[in-house]
Amino acid sequence: MKGLVGSFQLMKSLNKSLILNVIRTDGPISRAEIAKKTRLTPPTVTNLVNDLLESRLVQESDLGVSTGGRKPIMLKINSEAFQVIGIDVGVSHIKVIVATLDAAIIDSLYIKVIQPLDKESLIKLLNESIRRIMEKAALRKERVIGIGVGMHGLVNPDRGVGIFAPNFNLHDIPIRESLESEWDLPVEVENDVRAMALGESWFGHGQGLEDFICLNVGMGVGAGIILNQELFRGTSYTAGELGHTTIDVEGPTCACGNDGCLQALTAGPAIAARAQRGLRMGRKSRISEFVQGDWSQMTGETVYQAACQGDEFAREILADTGRYLGIGIANFINTLNPQKVIIGGGVSKSGDFIMETLKETVETRALNISAKAIAIQTAKLGDDATAIGAATLVLKKLFLPNIPHKR
Repeated sequence: MKGLVGSFQLMKSLNKSLILNVIRTDGPISRAEIAKKTRLTPPTVTNLVNDLLESRLVQESDLGVSTGGRKPIMLKINSEAFQVIGIDVGVSHIKVIVATLDAAIIDSLYIKVIQPLDKESLIKLLNESIRRIMEKAALRKERVIGIGVGMHGLVNPDRGVGIFAPNFNLHDIPIRESLESEWDLPVEVENDVRAMALGESWFGHGQGLEDFICLNVGMGVGAGIILNQELFRGTSYTAGELGHTTIDVEGPTCACGNDGCLQALTAGPAIAARAQRGLRMGRKSRISEFVQGDWSQMTGETVYQAACQGDEFAREILADTGRYLGIGIANFINTLNPQKVIIGGGVSKSGDFIMETLKETVETRALNISAKAIAIQTAKLGDDATAIGAATLVLKKLFLPNIPHKR
């Protein structure tokens, strides 16, 4: 008897999530339309919708169009009744946001990361960021449905562990266990670029697409891969390490130890290093003026600023960066044939200085007409992409539980 009760409760929970997701994607929608789309009986839909109304996850909207009888009452997600926290763990700072159920950002803040860090101090910093955003946004804990964390490096999302964070040189960081213990809220953890890809899939330029690649080019280079509208992680959670594919065997040595990796040619530090080499060889440029002669302060942003001022050398560097990225993306396109490539991260802000040569290179190197026609565009979610993606990890658990619906 106990097993039957458990099975009934599971089925009820899954059906409720099924209805909730239909309201999310198709709302405002009537109960009758929900029954048609889910193939659940009208009485079942009515009972479960009543539960969702009582929980405040759903609210009644305007009246719909009549098909002969009374106008139906429409339903939509009560997006502002609950909140979700999303955290982007960067190299120099942690960004934390509070968002509604439709990913509208209510509030945000940055916390500076001071290295070196150990695991305990990183967890303490994460807890501090959560505490501060809850106070700043005046959140009621009972209205927070969960916390999502986008973490750089190798992440095991099933265990909620940062397996290796290379920029912090930390291993086996128990993020989920530590945060759930502190806050008694559900916690989801994912690699930062995969979180970005999920966010773009739900709320950005990847909406409605079955297959696309989300590329993040900043301090490093990584890719989130969406296949059949699901994140592809790989056997050991390392899928998407596009930054460590070889572009030029004679190129500079990468942090991973190999020569000529895409990351060693296109990431922010690589752009700055290429500028420094050119200046040492006697190239004339305004780049040096932006750092007042202190080349150690040079960044990819410095090169971009000089390019905006018409500096020819800076523009050459960014154009070369676009070509290298184009080679890497063409390789990815030839392998996976996605519908779209979305580019985010700091380097993507260089606009046409990079994108023009990038697209030209892809068109030249892609194998066939369909591959050449693939759309390439910058991330819709911009600087918030990873934080919104982290929040989306929690929303996905709410609207699309892992266990598939059985009719």
